[in-house]
Amino acid sequence: MSSDAALTAPRILARCRDLVRPSLVTAIGRLHPWPGEMAAFSLGWCEVGGEPADGSFEGKGVRQALAVLCAEAAEAPGESAVAGAVAVELIHTFSLLHDDIMDGDGTRRQRETVWKAYGTGPAVLTGDALFALAVQTLAETPGPHTAAAVARLSETLSGLVRGQAEDLLFAARPWTGHQAVRTDEYRAMAELKTGTLLGCAAALGGLLGGAPAGTVAALDRAGRHLGVAFQAVDDLLGIWGDPAVTGKPVHSDLRQQKKTFPVLAALAGGGPHARELATLLNSPLILDDAGAVHAAALVEACGGRTATMAEAGHHLDAARACLRSVPLAPRAAHEIEVLLGFLLHRRL
Repeated sequence: MSSDAALTAPRILARCRDLVRPSLVTAIGRLHPWPGEMAAFSLGWCEVGGEPADGSFEGKGVRQALAVLCAEAAEAPGESAVAGAVAVELIHTFSLLHDDIMDGDGTRRQRETVWKAYGTGPAVLTGDALFALAVQTLAETPGPHTAAAVARLSETLSGLVRGQAEDLLFAARPWTGHQAVRTDEYRAMAELKTGTLLGCAAALGGLLGGAPAGTVAALDRAGRHLGVAFQAVDDLLGIWGDPAVTGKPVHSDLRQQKKTFPVLAALAGGGPHARELATLLNSPLILDDAGAVHAAALVEACGGRTATMAEAGHHLDAARACLRSVPLAPRAAHEIEVLLGFLLHRRL
């Protein structure tokens, strides 16, 4: 196999998952068997009842890959970041469990969410268990950087809560007028809700790999920019995504009246199409199939789709600039950049 062939994003993600997976399995095995099963279900490892799944429901493992790659970028072995990778994967899974409940989402990765499959109370309990397990996993890691790693994870958790609080508050605000959500407010929310954990994953990799403070800070900034770009692409997928990729119906975010970047950018542009879109969104009627198709066409006509792709591209460029601002091991740095490009061009 040539070196170029080995550096495709799916292979990079698979290599990092394979490195982290044994420790992640061990961590989940420490849970009470019932929340342990629900955690394994959420991770795509099993079906309801505990029977092994076929692997088609597993996530890509972007956050754990970032931790591993950033340790390698600091010229440390990827193994040095495994505890950090496990911790961020547990926190990510916890956040999805609770977000699905708060958002009322019944499907994720082409099957039922945990609260739909097991009930709301059990899903909340499992999220709490994963939260505690993540902190415990990192706190028990031997080495000189443990205290700093736990402090960074704690700060990240506070950021996640602030981001989710803003996201929930956005839902109650109007589409138009002086109280409408602005794109800069949405960007700040995305950095907290999505970017904070990606920044933490990158920073933990560098920190546990022994990188100097300036490098750790640059990795954190890169991850935060990546998070805003990642959220922008998610927003595109939420309107125009292929259901086979997203696991949700086409136009799902529009049907649920979610305030996402493409819609906010479209409304901010003004003009007749924007006014028609605002009228449609402000209607008390639930969007049917035809209404959702029309709304998506209006968002595109107003430039919302183009603006969102530009937003994602801008933040990926900023992430690359952060990575290039500090000395990193060349191969690992290249693998991180391969991953960045892959995340921007997920299928619509």
